[in-house]
Amino acid sequence: MTLVTTKNATVPVVAAGAAPAAPPAERRLAPGAAARELELRRGEFELAVQLGHVRTVPDPGGGHRRVTAREVARLRAAADFPEVLREKVRTVGTSEGADLLGVAPGRFTKLARTGRLTPVRCYLNRYRAVVWLYLADEVVELALREPELLSGRHPEPDGSQDWRARNWRSRRIAMLHRQSDDQWELAAAIASALDGAHLAEIVRDPYERACLRRLCPDTFRVHPESAIAQGVVDRLLLADEPDEIAWYRSRLVEALADARDQCPAPRPAGDAVAERGAQAGGGPSEPGDFGPAGPHHIASAPHRAPREGESKAEGAPVQRSLLRRLRRRK
Repeated sequence: MTLVTTKNATVPVVAAGAAPAAPPAERRLAPGAAARELELRRGEFELAVQLGHVRTVPDPGGGHRRVTAREVARLRAAADFPEVLREKVRTVGTSEGADLLGVAPGRFTKLARTGRLTPVRCYLNRYRAVVWLYLADEVVELALREPELLSGRHPEPDGSQDWRARNWRSRRIAMLHRQSDDQWELAAAIASALDGAHLAEIVRDPYERACLRRLCPDTFRVHPESAIAQGVVDRLLLADEPDEIAWYRSRLVEALADARDQCPAPRPAGDAVAERGAQAGGGPSEPGDFGPAGPHHIASAPHRAPREGESKAEGAPVQRSLLRRLRRRK
């Protein structure tokens, strides 16, 4: 019998040819426990999952996705663990990013504004200003890929266009797609980039709109509660250019069709399904294409098919898990 060892547990693996038994992948760790096993802070762990560095599987109970003991063991067995994993999710702001490139903060900001760097996270400081964070690895890659940008004349945005928010929205939705196989959750991620008027025009069924609202992914909370700060957050989340809005509208139409094929939205028992209005169509998108991003936007990894051992069949039936999540959020 072979043993797969994690930080706090040793899991037996049945040798080849032995009688079938539960493999080590069946032991699933909650996010907090997995973060401790991988020696990551909670924020680092969440980003590692979002970027695909830590693979997750569905929770049979319909809760948060979990990490298998085998996946933990795989990551812990890597050379220079946990430093390499931490470096993959290391983020830098403008000042630290400028230091990495050996340029002034003003040049770094212009590189980001022109779309050469795509933010991976953001938050509001106490002055309600948006603070953008970038992957340190991508900052270094830019220096290696285009060293000419680090000296000479500053790059100027096209028509003073700032691509940071638009590229961040695209990357955010791509990361959300990587974390779920539930078509309604995927549709809710796309819908989060559209305001209520667009959503009502595309999604005529009120139960479907309610489903999308309840499954809308959390971004970050505004503390303290402030209408001004919430307005800043809303401007970050919502598409604001006509071509970007049109892109998300067409993608939402496609996502809704997939979600309806998977299962209907929850509705009161005995209530007839409302007739759905005509919807605008959209052309097929390339895998991993989650938004009309800037001219230099580095596309996030495409939404992958479930790996062996983490198919949709592992979790509760989609209809039942969807209902459970919605009821829990009431």
